[in-house]
Amino acid sequence: DMLDREGEFPGVAYASQRNIWLSICVDPNLILNIPQNKFPDPGKSAEEILYGRRQKLGHNLSISYAEHLHIVRGDGQYLYDINGRAYLDGVNNVCHVGHSHPYIVKNAYKQMALLNTNTRYLHENIIQYAEKLLDTLPDPLSVCYFVCSGSEANELALRLARTHTGHKDVIVIDSAYHGNSSSLINLSPYKFNSNGGQGKKKHVHIAQIPDGYRGEYKGYTKEVGALYANKVKNVISEAHENGRNIAAFFSESILGCGGQVVLPEGYLKESFKHVREAGGVCVSDEVQVGFGRVGTHFWGFESQDVVPDIVTMGKPMGNGHPIGCVVTTQEIANSFNNGMEYFNTFGGNPVSCAIGSSVLDIIKNEELQENAHECGEYLMKKLLELKEKYQLIGNVRGLGLFIGIELVLNRDTLEPAPLEATYIANKLKDMGILISTDGPLHNVLKLKPPIVFNTNDADLLVESLDLILQENCLRI
Repeated sequence: DMLDREGEFPGVAYASQRNIWLSICVDPNLILNIPQNKFPDPGKSAEEILYGRRQKLGHNLSISYAEHLHIVRGDGQYLYDINGRAYLDGVNNVCHVGHSHPYIVKNAYKQMALLNTNTRYLHENIIQYAEKLLDTLPDPLSVCYFVCSGSEANELALRLARTHTGHKDVIVIDSAYHGNSSSLINLSPYKFNSNGGQGKKKHVHIAQIPDGYRGEYKGYTKEVGALYANKVKNVISEAHENGRNIAAFFSESILGCGGQVVLPEGYLKESFKHVREAGGVCVSDEVQVGFGRVGTHFWGFESQDVVPDIVTMGKPMGNGHPIGCVVTTQEIANSFNNGMEYFNTFGGNPVSCAIGSSVLDIIKNEELQENAHECGEYLMKKLLELKEKYQLIGNVRGLGLFIGIELVLNRDTLEPAPLEATYIANKLKDMGILISTDGPLHNVLKLKPPIVFNTNDADLLVESLDLILQENCLRI
């Protein structure tokens, strides 16, 4: 009963105004004298947690936003802070089918209460999950290796490629990030060419980023794709001239840390052809964009009309539970079966497989791939309308619910606007919407929400962004 009131109610205030109201309102416990031990433990404050992190954790662990968030709960496409304030999550592509999905929680608890062990014992969960997963992939991708993260998946893919080809060298795309192990940092220009990086190793070859907006060739046509793929061919030729041979070409299906870059038509098809002619294998890193996020297809590489030799996956696979996987061909798996046992303590355990299987069920039963397609198209349309209104928005690109908004100070020179991007991300956070920034120039607003994100959420995001872009400090 709201007592005929609407929009306001005595005793209710925003959490941000708590200290003001506490300072002017008498504490009723002065009269009631309820013992303090009867009140819930408030836990540590945000300041205490931050202090603890600084004292006990590595100092190069980053924290999002200028004013840090103390998040304690998630549900669907929302995160909730310590004060109960809801934040629309526009950037978490790990909790793919929504935070704390009850179907996953139920199945995880059920299996965890029964058994969790390794793959040296027979258990049907791993077979059932492998069958479900392989049903989503084209032939000849038919052999699974389960791991615990996307980094582990890419590390294992590197071993598979090198064992199969007998070569060591790898081609990667500029600004790529493929994982946090030592081997993968060496395959990640996003890291090795940045602060703290040690530069490119001799066995690594960098192909030009196929960016149809900012790159050497403009647009996303088949002709542009072929021109950028020819850069891969040139890299191969240069390697051969220096007496080196290519083991693998690693590529995301849409470039994440490169700035949410959608590949030009035919880029992977032509690049794969060049790599295979040179005796290398083609690895599609689906860690960020797999499992229906692109909407039109279940896997991002399908949007390029290719079938890779190896597929790696992670992040969304377990909806927050640490699962990863490498899927490859029987031929490559046979090469890897060279006498050395492959074992992963936690990869493919019954709990992980129960969770992974549940994620696939939800995507199918709740038609979330279709939602990613429809909602993504709706959001893109709304963002393109904003682009016509504000000069700061230079480019809007994406597939499904994986979208980048590139900000520039000048549409002719493409001068990047990183400070404005950071400002907008923090301002949206203050308004209850979480996004982030990315790209080598740190000027791309990235949107990759849980794929339960809907058109109402899209409207709220665009309306809020519209309000921010009207501020004088963002006028150009």
